[in-house]
Amino acid sequence: MNELAILNAMQAWHNPVLDPLVAVFTSTSNHGELWILLGLVLLCFRRTRKAGAGVLVAVALGAVMTNLTIKPLLMRPRPCDVNAAVAMIVPRPSGSSFPSGHTTAAFAAAAALWFARRPTAPAGLVVGVTVAAVLMGLSRMYCYVHYPTDVLAGAIVGTLAGLAAARLMDALWKQRAKPSIPRGPAGSDYPAGTDSPDGPNNPDDGRGPGAPEIRP
Repeated sequence: MNELAILNAMQAWHNPVLDPLVAVFTSTSNHGELWILLGLVLLCFRRTRKAGAGVLVAVALGAVMTNLTIKPLLMRPRPCDVNAAVAMIVPRPSGSSFPSGHTTAAFAAAAALWFARRPTAPAGLVVGVTVAAVLMGLSRMYCYVHYPTDVLAGAIVGTLAGLAAARLMDALWKQRAKPSIPRGPAGSDYPAGTDSPDGPNNPDDGRGPGAPEIRP
């Protein structure tokens, strides 16, 4: 069975109840809005701040990889352009079909949560976003705007973007957590309480530790 046949078979799922629900859901990610909102909400809470930053970076990376790199190179026609007789439940999109940008953004957000470490993302949130990402990919085929391989490629690209974003957040958070060495007096490069590399009492001055300071 070829890909167009799979999409044609999915048309049997259409009904007056499901069509508007799918149309609304898929439109929430026309420009990644749903996942950007998710990242912004997570930024508001200390426990999920790192994961939220990862989601936003992942969605941005995914957009660069798909919309600015792969799509312009391949320019694959969409199934709705190949078979224009199918009734559309969403506005007919323009641009390349491969890969699915909606699916890329969804899996980028999900993968950023999968790979988040110290602190990890809440398990319930990870499961919910993962389910939403899978449904987003299915919605693009249901709407007849992407082939199955478009969706699969979007999931792969999004996962890679999420992994890269999570690792980047790990590196940045580790850098922020490094303890800072207190500075000495103004103009000194040595730690506070010292005015030389050997501390307040330099053993090389011949007086030994605890010796009174000799003033001229």
